[in-house]
Amino acid sequence: MKMVFIHGSGAAGAVWYYQKQHFKDADTPDLPGHPDGRPCNSVEEYADWLHDYIRAKNYEDVILAGHSLGGAVTLQYAIKYPADLKAIILIGTGARLRVLPQIIETIRSKLDAPREWLNEFVKPLYSSINKDLWNILEPVLQRVGPAPQLNDFLCCDKFDIMDKVSSVNLPALAIVGDKDNMTPPKYSQYMADNMPCCKMALIKGGTHLAFMENPHRVNEVIEKFINELK
Repeated sequence: MKMVFIHGSGAAGAVWYYQKQHFKDADTPDLPGHPDGRPCNSVEEYADWLHDYIRAKNYEDVILAGHSLGGAVTLQYAIKYPADLKAIILIGTGARLRVLPQIIETIRSKLDAPREWLNEFVKPLYSSINKDLWNILEPVLQRVGPAPQLNDFLCCDKFDIMDKVSSVNLPALAIVGDKDNMTPPKYSQYMADNMPCCKMALIKGGTHLAFMENPHRVNEVIEKFINELK
């Protein structure tokens, strides 16, 4: 089995720092445009890119894990290319990902002021993570910049497969922080209720970045799920 972790909007593979340490052989690719290349224009395009990436790497029995946008990509992948996958892990995500217009407009207003975007918008989003991890991620996120994040949020805003998730028959785990106000627990509950083989794990005290805030607990839940697949 091969674990592949997909990051969220405006981020990069580096956000999986603690997961990469724990799951030594895991792959944590940067999506196109994060920062190299050009971002894709939809969740489905990201899933197609990821399909080509996984095939090029000759990965088999993939356990695909995604956070937020990455979770949407994971779901789309599971619908379109289920034969590639052993299981899926959905972290802080949902079958529909509407984005508040204020968020989109805030990022759009900072496209020509990346330092302001980083300090006034991104840094508060990451305020609950360990300071040492923020010091690692800050230059990475600065390199990605506001334009890819805006693009990603627009992709999320168009994403809606609520009427299709019941067709996903793969073993699935939905992980969400109980204080996640971007993709609240009801989003994960919907997937657990409507996907035939989906379990839900609630991370106490976790926000949208629970996998960075409480990596020990999140990794423990993931490891238990993986061991049950064997």
